[in-house]
Amino acid sequence: MTSNMRGPVAAEQIPAFTQQDLRDRFLVQDLLVEGEYRAVPSHYDRVVAVGAVPTAAPLSLEAIPEIRSEFFLEHREIGIVNVGGAGTVTADGEEFAMAPEAVLYLGRGPREVAFASADAAEPARFYGFSAPAHTAYPNTLATPEEGTIRELGDQLTSNRRTLRQVIHENGIRSCQVGMGVTRLHPGNMWNTMPAHTHERRTEFYLYFDVAGDARVLHLMGSPEETRHIVVGDRELVMSPSWSIHPGVGTQAYAFVWAMAGENQSFDDMDHVQITEMV
Repeated sequence: MTSNMRGPVAAEQIPAFTQQDLRDRFLVQDLLVEGEYRAVPSHYDRVVAVGAVPTAAPLSLEAIPEIRSEFFLEHREIGIVNVGGAGTVTADGEEFAMAPEAVLYLGRGPREVAFASADAAEPARFYGFSAPAHTAYPNTLATPEEGTIRELGDQLTSNRRTLRQVIHENGIRSCQVGMGVTRLHPGNMWNTMPAHTHERRTEFYLYFDVAGDARVLHLMGSPEETRHIVVGDRELVMSPSWSIHPGVGTQAYAFVWAMAGENQSFDDMDHVQITEMV
């Protein structure tokens, strides 16, 4: 188990950062490691990123010292997406079958949560996004076909993509967590362009289905001081509320987006045109 508190970082600090400084503070490269459970806490809306890749034996959702809880979900909720092979998540004896790209919400309260793979040779890869919760909402599973589907972008601007909202104010209920999956159409590379910020919410991006010889350039910083982070497959970028977070890949890819903060309104964002960015 890994815990290494990330943040806080102010926008004013970014101009003095080296590329390695950016990677050390905002990029998590080793969250999904075969046979291991890992958790990375942050000061960004107190979000904890979780990775579990069970192989020969199940793995447990373990509490970490930074949250000061007897068990992980004592004061928290979590959204979980499977970005690997088929598997299961069991919460206090209730088993949920997790196909690739299934999304599971677990509310505050379950004491024992276990992750398992159907086939150790092709393990499930569970990514979790957890935030503090003030009440308990029901545990709910969404299959890969379920959710609110939004078709966005245009082939002419290389940002045609299918966005699937799952945990949100008009979908699976939660206290804070908003979560979904976006997949770019073949031949498209840009996500979230024009860019925007969420001054009221932190957003984490887990990129997956990035080919071995491909990368995504994740743009961050304030619109007046943009920076980039080169991201590979199954790597996570923590994007503070003050930062833009568009990205462009060398070929099509997918990502899990997850948010927590002041509200759950997906469209509560401040757009920034590319002509306004420096």
